[in-house]
Amino acid sequence: PEGPRFATLDVYVDDEGGDPLGWAFGALGLHDKAKHLATLYLNDLADVLRDAVDERFEFVRYAESLAGSQPTFDPLATALAAPPTLVDDLLVQLTHEAIERHQPTVVLLSVPFPGSVYAAFRIAQAVKARWPHIATVLGGGFVNTELRELADPRVFDHIDFVTLDAGERPLLALLEHLQGQRGRQRLVRTFVRNDGEGGDGAVQYINMMEADVAFAEVGTPTWDGLPLDRYLSLLDMLNPMHRLWSDGRWNKLTVAHGCYWKKCSFCDVSLDYIGRYEGASAEVLADRIEQIVRETGQTGFHFVDEAAPPKALKALSTELIARNAGISWWGNVRFEKTFTPDLAELMADSGCIAISGGLEVASDRLLQLMKKGVSVDQVARVTKAFSDAGILVHAYLMYGFPTQTVQDTVDALEYVRQLFANGCIQSGFFHRFACTVHSPVGKNPAEYGVTLAPLPPGDFAKNDVAFIDPTGVDHDALGVGLKKAIYNYMHGIGLEEDVRAWFPFHVPKTTVNRRRIEKALMQA
Repeated sequence: PEGPRFATLDVYVDDEGGDPLGWAFGALGLHDKAKHLATLYLNDLADVLRDAVDERFEFVRYAESLAGSQPTFDPLATALAAPPTLVDDLLVQLTHEAIERHQPTVVLLSVPFPGSVYAAFRIAQAVKARWPHIATVLGGGFVNTELRELADPRVFDHIDFVTLDAGERPLLALLEHLQGQRGRQRLVRTFVRNDGEGGDGAVQYINMMEADVAFAEVGTPTWDGLPLDRYLSLLDMLNPMHRLWSDGRWNKLTVAHGCYWKKCSFCDVSLDYIGRYEGASAEVLADRIEQIVRETGQTGFHFVDEAAPPKALKALSTELIARNAGISWWGNVRFEKTFTPDLAELMADSGCIAISGGLEVASDRLLQLMKKGVSVDQVARVTKAFSDAGILVHAYLMYGFPTQTVQDTVDALEYVRQLFANGCIQSGFFHRFACTVHSPVGKNPAEYGVTLAPLPPGDFAKNDVAFIDPTGVDHDALGVGLKKAIYNYMHGIGLEEDVRAWFPFHVPKTTVNRRRIEKALMQA
């Protein structure tokens, strides 16, 4: 059975009657081809589930509108009180099996994104219904970003404790409290509800000042207890760089805590996970890597830093080569000039296969306004150094930044076209700029020429904030053209075409010289 996902394959039809996907997989890529077709089939199945079982169903962003920047708990409370769907029933069954297998006294629920929140609450609800004595704790990226002003007591009908930021210290304090070795008022960065005798039922934030566990001493992550052989490898897109996110399993590790740059104006630099920068020695990192390989038997690593520091990557690469570690790794960086061709070669020799990084808006004026600390020419030279070393490069791209005009957008796409055409990058993704309350734009909007819309009153999630940009550009309409262009560029299509062709309406001609990136590379 083939649903709408398979229609995209028709564009590759071979005139001579051969395999239409032969260009992507070659003669020996049967396994990859099967994986790609199976992924398309899974995505079609998700459509069936959405139509027949639960209209909120998605693999990644399940019911995310219930939680993301949602000022009130009402939508989530209503959903949790509704009769369970088929998917809910399955989740409850899996929860019961896990609890019976492990017999825990504490259940920690880590929610990185809004799309994880509904399921986390359903799990907590299932635990509390059958085992009310088990303590449930909520934490993770979504909590750290959006629930910093949590005040709705209904959250605590399902969750006993909500912790903020790096989890080690709050959890150590919480476990001591649950064992009767620490009073409740000595918890660290933890929300609770004042229940019990004399309690008013209100939410209280308790934060006894206590030093965080140093990054060099947090220990090595463990995957003990997870059925690592049962996770599916998906192949959504045929682009070799893009597939890294979903194809195969990567051991996740950070080279450092926080960001060494922490100046970008679109970023949540005021939050702990960005603003508190701490590193560890190359020896400590290499020890962690070796321990993880021993435990999992898998040698692929994804360094999930906001931006891994070049000095740390140089030291780590040298250490990995000295130990003959034999791993493959990829990670996220700032495309800064410290990444010379020599450093790119060293990283490749140590096992680096791919790098992702933010080019954001390919405009020197806007890069300066967002305090990115790089220029378009510099990004071209750095990405080319990686590509020449055999390292795949993915660029995070942005549109809709304050004061960005239609001309800026067309020029940025021309830069991106040239970066693809000159072999600097192999993959990219355009996302719409979102202003958050924790970012420099959200804190000082006048500096960026915008006015913030007032936030609705609420006692639940708080993150994205709407803003009025006097340029009045229809960024949503431009975004359709940008996404169409990048999709085709990633498949090697349309790289010689005028960038105006991607937009379904008139846009101005680019002001960028067609050989601008080529000339920048010659100056390297």
